[in-house]
Amino acid sequence: QVQLVESGGGLVQAGGSLRFSCVASGRTGSPYAMGWFRQAPGRERDFVGAIGWSSFSTYYADSVKGRFTISRDNAKNTAYLQMDSLEPEDTAVYYCAARRVAIASTRAPDYNYWGQGTQVTVSA
Repeated sequence: QVQLVESGGGLVQAGGSLRFSCVASGRTGSPYAMGWFRQAPGRERDFVGAIGWSSFSTYYADSVKGRFTISRDNAKNTAYLQMDSLEPEDTAVYYCAARRVAIASTRAPDYNYWGQGTQVTVSA
């Protein structure tokens, strides 16, 4: 099992920035990819971005491309989501997720473990 703990959400004005951290613990000895998803009220859980084990491959939703950046530090079992130029449309609960393979995916069902979710609210 892998446990994921997120931190870094909160309230910010439009145009501001936030940085999420997602720390993995438990059975982290094998390579695993990390992803970020978000869910706004009344909407499905949407893909935000993902990163493979080696950090060579990163993927982003079109809506966040150029504004959000994903990175990871495998020595710390931590993934990061840097969110810049935030917009009110980015308001949602954000989740980090891990899957038991090195290759990232944009699909939520491909992920085996999930964080608890953290609220991000962007005011106009």
